[in-house]
Amino acid sequence: MSNGENIKTLYLPETMANWPWKRAINPHYEAVLVETYAWFEGFKAFTPKFLEAWKKSDIPHLQTSCDLLCLFFILDESTDFQSASVVRQMGDVVIDALNNPQKPRPEGELVLGEIARQFWERGMRTATPTAQKHMVESFVAYLESVVQQAADRDNSSIRTVDSYLSNRRDNIGARPCFAILELDLNLVDDVFYHPVIVELSGYCVDLITLDNDIASYSKEQAIGDDRHNLLTIAMHQFDIELDDAMKWAVSYHTQVQTKFLDGLKRLPSWDPEMDRQIQQYFHGVAHWPRGNYCWNFESSRYFGSKGREIQKHRMIPLYPKGVSLIQDTQQGLAHFLWEKS
Repeated sequence: MSNGENIKTLYLPETMANWPWKRAINPHYEAVLVETYAWFEGFKAFTPKFLEAWKKSDIPHLQTSCDLLCLFFILDESTDFQSASVVRQMGDVVIDALNNPQKPRPEGELVLGEIARQFWERGMRTATPTAQKHMVESFVAYLESVVQQAADRDNSSIRTVDSYLSNRRDNIGARPCFAILELDLNLVDDVFYHPVIVELSGYCVDLITLDNDIASYSKEQAIGDDRHNLLTIAMHQFDIELDDAMKWAVSYHTQVQTKFLDGLKRLPSWDPEMDRQIQQYFHGVAHWPRGNYCWNFESSRYFGSKGREIQKHRMIPLYPKGVSLIQDTQQGLAHFLWEKS
């Protein structure tokens, strides 16, 4: 980190240079995204300013993926500054909608319930029974972890690295995204929850978390929401400065990559068909850290319109505390969300 005349800058390390899975875009992305835009705009609960900001987020992949990340976008932005009790209320609405996608939502309920219901009513049409089960299980775990994050925020708590990663493996939202990869697979629980399968998918979740927290740190520390960020946690636990926390995160990232690549050699074998499905599943899982890394720069979420430029020169401003534009945007998103359906 260096001092400028008015603002500090932060160097973003290249963490994915040696990751074997390269950037790829689904060829049907543009066409599918049009449908998701139309679905999302149909709720009429969001202002044109909000919809324009959402469109610029560059949500990827096929229909259910686009719809899922749309739902994540709303949940993440609207829960980032709410109390645990409010987040619990929102989470309960979403859980009920996912468990009852055919049931009409109560009149006067916040629009989030109908968005979640329609997401899963649409998505489950092309999902195997095992994929449906794993999607709902992983999404419920995600929502529970978001409530815990809000409780930590209410109490101004800072976790340890191990405690944070334990929470974040659900909280980052990667596992529901991985469930998309098995929509056409039949990964029974004995296979899906095998210790090696869980271990390997967890490594990819950790890579996503590390790159997310590195990219989001400047924004989050500016709005005072960085207690739930691995750089802040490392600084606090190890009594180090930001530069050293960044070095620690990069070193940990490298270790996790190695563990994943080595772990692939330990994948169990079941029968030829199940082995084929597992290979297909991990082909997708291994692409997620790369996709998330690219999205950090190619969307406008953390770096506005400067993402591609920042990806090249690797320097970002360390935003001053209390950047009102970011706070105003987040509060506006929550206001739109709480409008009645």
